[in-house]
Amino acid sequence: MPEAPKTLSDYADNCIDDRVGCILVENNNKALQLIEDVTSDADHVQQRVLSEILSRSANAEYLQRNGLNGSTDRETFKKIMPVVTYDDLKPDIERIANGDSSPILCSQPISEFLTSSGTSAGERKLMPTIEEELDRRSQLYSLLMPVMSQFVLDFVLTVNVFNANGAAVEQMSGTNVAKVFLVRD
Repeated sequence: MPEAPKTLSDYADNCIDDRVGCILVENNNKALQLIEDVTSDADHVQQRVLSEILSRSANAEYLQRNGLNGSTDRETFKKIMPVVTYDDLKPDIERIANGDSSPILCSQPISEFLTSSGTSAGERKLMPTIEEELDRRSQLYSLLMPVMSQFVLDFVLTVNVFNANGAAVEQMSGTNVAKVFLVRD
C-alpha cells in the first residue's frame, strides 16, 4: 500500500491526475509562502503598517487630542500616545455607537462593531471596525486551512442521535489534534 504524503509538497509531487487537488496544493503553498514572507521581517512590516494607519488617520480626533500632530514613526507614537484601557476609549466608542460619524478614532467610517465575550469584566465591549478590517479578517481566515492542513489532523466521528419521536438522526462531531514535531539535539 502506498504511503500517504506527509506534506503538501509531497502531495503536489503525486497529484498529476488530480487537477483540483493540485490547484488546492498550489494555493495552500502560496498562502504558506505569504505567511513566511510577512513573518520573516515582522518588525519592518509592523513599522510600515503603523505608518500607513497613522498617515491615513492623521486627522482623527483621538490622535490629535493626544498631540501626535501627523507623526507617523513608531518612536514618536510610543513617546506621545498613552497606553490606555477600554474604559479610557469608552466615551469615544459610545459616541460612534450613537451615530457620530466624524473621524473620532480613525479617518475611515466605522462599518461594524464586534463584541467581546464579556469574560474580562462581566460585560461585553464594543469594538468598532472598518471595512478594511473585515478584509484583513477574511484574509486571515483564508490562511487557516493551509496551516491546518500542514499541522493539524482532523477526525470526524459520526454518531447516531435520536430525536423525540425515536427516529435516528445522524450527526457529525469533529475535533482536531495538533501534530507534534519533536526535535532532538
